Amino acid sequence: MRTYDEKHIKNIALVGSAKSGKTTLAETMLFEAGIITKRGSVEEKNTVSDYHEIEHERQSSVYEATMHTEWRDYKINIIDTPGIDDFIGEVISAVRVCDTAVMLLNAQHGVEASSEVIWDYVDKYRKPTIFAVNQLDLEHANFNATVEKAKQKFGNAITVMQYPLNQGTGFNAIIDLLKMTMYRFPATGGKPEKLEIPPEEMENAKKLHNELVEKAAENDEKLMELYFERGSLDEDEMKQGLKAGMMAHQIFPVFCLSAKKDMGSGRLMGFIDNVAPSAIDMPAEIAEDKTLVPCIPTGPTVLFFYKTIIEPHLGKLAFFKVLSGEVSAGTDLMNHKTNTSERLTQLFIMDGKSRNTVDKLKAGDLGCTLKLKNTFTNHTLCGKGIAINIEPIQFPEPKTRVALIAKNKSDEEKLGEVLAELHLEDPTLVVEYSKELKQVILHAQGDLHLAVTKWRIENVYKMQVEFIKPRISFRETIQKPAIATYRHKKQSGGAGQFGEVHIKIEPYYDGMPDMKEYPLRDKEEHALPWGGKLVFNNCITGGAIDTRFLPSVLKGVMEKMQEGPLTGSFVRDIRVSVFDGKMHPVDSNDISFKIAGMMAFREAFHNAQPQLLEPIYDVEVEMPDDMMGDVMSDLQSRRSIIMGMDSRNGRQVIRAKTPLLELDGYSTALKSITQGKAKLKTSFAEFAPVPGDLQKKLHDEYVKVEALSS
Repeated sequence: MRTYDEKHIKNIALVGSAKSGKTTLAETMLFEAGIITKRGSVEEKNTVSDYHEIEHERQSSVYEATMHTEWRDYKINIIDTPGIDDFIGEVISAVRVCDTAVMLLNAQHGVEASSEVIWDYVDKYRKPTIFAVNQLDLEHANFNATVEKAKQKFGNAITVMQYPLNQGTGFNAIIDLLKMTMYRFPATGGKPEKLEIPPEEMENAKKLHNELVEKAAENDEKLMELYFERGSLDEDEMKQGLKAGMMAHQIFPVFCLSAKKDMGSGRLMGFIDNVAPSAIDMPAEIAEDKTLVPCIPTGPTVLFFYKTIIEPHLGKLAFFKVLSGEVSAGTDLMNHKTNTSERLTQLFIMDGKSRNTVDKLKAGDLGCTLKLKNTFTNHTLCGKGIAINIEPIQFPEPKTRVALIAKNKSDEEKLGEVLAELHLEDPTLVVEYSKELKQVILHAQGDLHLAVTKWRIENVYKMQVEFIKPRISFRETIQKPAIATYRHKKQSGGAGQFGEVHIKIEPYYDGMPDMKEYPLRDKEEHALPWGGKLVFNNCITGGAIDTRFLPSVLKGVMEKMQEGPLTGSFVRDIRVSVFDGKMHPVDSNDISFKIAGMMAFREAFHNAQPQLLEPIYDVEVEMPDDMMGDVMSDLQSRRSIIMGMDSRNGRQVIRAKTPLLELDGYSTALKSITQGKAKLKTSFAEFAPVPGDLQKKLHDEYVKVEALSS
């Protein structure tokens, strides 16, 4: 396979909502370039990019897939991405390494909610963007309405490059405003005729052409001078201005397509070749230490790994972008994050699941290698003389969670390995092994994300699992002081056990004054692993309890604090003062005082007006104006406290504090309320008291479960 230089490599990511035609466009581009001899289809389950069984079953993309075309002396690397925001991690990694994003819009539906979510990441990384209005051959296609909606959502940088002459079921012609030519396609698509623009369209075409010329001139001072001198620009000058505008995020060219009928894809590919920037044109990559890494073919070798896939019977596939220099098969490179050396024994260019072996890849190219031991997503490999770690891809926080159990107990250990592999492939799928809850918690982007994960575990790894409702990490504390005495006495022949302690417990808060009621001999302050504090006071006088037994009393208290009496949750923010007790010269020992301390604490806790605390989350919802009332009502029904309202980018934002108990299923409910048009962010805020009636209900449920299990 030919090795392309950095100027002739273009990396694009096909992004957009589900059913906008990304996979079909990728298939058509491969066909047009002669990479494949027959176009597959999503319906026939034979496309290059959707090759996983779950994608065939769902008839939509779940994973990003890398392909390439060779078109008029240029290599175009294509990353096809899913259109459902549950799989946003796949989109983000593709956008991170592409040099141009091609955003497909469905001509019937315009700008859909998931396109807006995806746009946030395209805009964050400041990627040059082409908008392609697809499916213009469908009955209700409306190009003008789609473009106007795009301008409302993405700004006036939206710039019409083409428009359809006869959209709808008879679609077969496009007016190209850069070349001022009409392309008319045969019924089977493919190569069009180049014709004069019809007279009745000339006035509109000239008007839009002049707007295009002005847009191109705005981004280059020399071009602006030429435009003022001549009143126009030639095609090459316009291409120069369009490229500068795309780089500055001031121009988003709009193209016309029917990917399914192979109409318009060749012209789009030509524009990508001639105008869209290559990696060498893009700003330098930034390392974690803020060092700049420009795309220089003669520079040191730097590879950034953006995706990991584990294939059964094959092993780990690691996808990378050559940021600088070049890499050859057999090269040894250094991973400074893991401080290990890796040998790239083989290099591939991927076309879906097909691997094309290559000997060398140059700066700006995308590639893949096999079986790296210590290099994963977000890692960097460097050549000699350079130690770089590229700034990692930032993946979004999960939006929903579920507890996971293996139906077959013998699969539990293997399940841990499977979940580790799934997280390795998809960093937005977060696995938590909660000792506190005694559950494996799976955090994901949504219900569909969870459903696909379950499908993979059961169908790829052949393990049966069950999703159940996750428990809540409650905390327990007290609301008033209480005193308790406990004597532990046990005699069974020989040395016995004896220990008696008198303790006082109180609610603790930062800045609390020291104990006054009893003489304070010593104070220990313990920051608890689960949050909050325990203050342990030694108030013993007259040697009632030997000092050497006090650590055992503390140990008993700490042990009991790991399983509070209300719901079995961790206890926090309590001051314990040991002020009296008794011991036996023979029978007293550490275990006796540990048990006495534990039981005294338990009794005092019950008498100190126990209070259950629940985790409260900061919730931020961004939505269209007309949906604010419904979202507000739903949040209030979930015991939320509204903290504020604001506007952002023409949308409304509600900030609230909501109990985690009420957030179960909220992501799905919010999608339903807003037709998927809302954006949700959640993060832990604090623990707060549970209402009395709810506390009683939760305690009664806990007692019932404990009784059944005993």
